[in-house]
Amino acid sequence: MNALRHRSALLAAAGTAVLALSLTACQDDTDAASASGATASAAAGAAQGQATGSTAAAGSAESDGSSDAEGSTGASGSGTTDAQASTSTPVCTAGDVAVTAALQDGPPYTHIVLTAKNTSGGSCRLTGFPHIQFLESHKQDVPEVAKSKPAAPVVLQAGEPAYALVKLSDGGTDEENEPVSAFSVQLDGDSTVIAVTAPGSEGIAVDPAAALTGYWTPELRNGADDF
Repeated sequence: MNALRHRSALLAAAGTAVLALSLTACQDDTDAASASGATASAAAGAAQGQATGSTAAAGSAESDGSSDAEGSTGASGSGTTDAQASTSTPVCTAGDVAVTAALQDGPPYTHIVLTAKNTSGGSCRLTGFPHIQFLESHKQDVPEVAKSKPAAPVVLQAGEPAYALVKLSDGGTDEENEPVSAFSVQLDGDSTVIAVTAPGSEGIAVDPAAALTGYWTPELRNGADDF
């Protein structure tokens, strides 16, 4: 009886030990699986984060590239040169300017200055030189002086003037001067005749053989106009 009871106790103890080992093994497997799952989840999350970061970086680079390209296009397409702006300005006509004459320097008054003031209310481009005829007996225009031609087109804003120096004679006493109280001026590209009153109470003395005109310039004296 005692032996049977002893054997039963041993079997019970052995069963308990086996059960404990089984529970421990199951717990270890569960923990290992959980740890493996956590590790896999962490790795997947990191990979997803890297992919998201790469996508964001690529999007940012693409956005920056687009912005740079747009900026470059805008810069290259913006603005115009002075030459383009000048050529787009309409040419001045007789109706756009008021032309007057004044004596230049003192006796013997060999030069006058023509002033063309823009009265149009807008901008216009004054080209070439004034086409002047002093006398009815001389229908040829007064010759121009090439060295007085300005380097850039003369664009007049509203109210702005341009000037042309005009030589009347050499100032000699033996010249064949003729008195002139009024004369005609035409602008480049316009056949309209502008009547200009000669300066001075007695008008001006003109030698048709010596008369010369400079180009229109934005300054009163250009340096190149000295002739």
